[in-house]
Amino acid sequence: MERPEMTVGDLIDCLSACDRSAPLRLAMNPFFPMAHRATRIVEALDEQEKPVVYLAEGRGEDSQFGPLPPEVAVALTWQAPVLAPPRRLRRSACPVGGQ
Repeated sequence: MERPEMTVGDLIDCLSACDRSAPLRLAMNPFFPMAHRATRIVEALDEQEKPVVYLAEGRGEDSQFGPLPPEVAVALTWQAPVLAPPRRLRRSACPVGGQ
C-alpha cells in the first residue's frame, strides 16, 4: 500500500539518483499541467503539531515556465500518450493517366 504523502526521506531517496546540478521544477495541476521554478523549502507544523516541509514556487514572473512537456505529463499519468493519426494516401491533383 502506498503512503498518502511522500516524506522528506522519500524525496531524498528519489533525488539521490538524480544529477545534483539539474534544476528542480514543480509539476502542477494535472488538468492543465504547468512547470514552475522551485525556490524555497520551509518547515512548519501542521494542525496536529506534526512537522511538515513545503517546497515553494518562486514569486517572480519567471517562476512559471509554461506547459509541462508532454512526456512528463504522460510519465506522471496526468495525460494519456498521444499518437499521431495514421497516414492516409494523398490524392493527386491530376487523374491517373494525366487526363
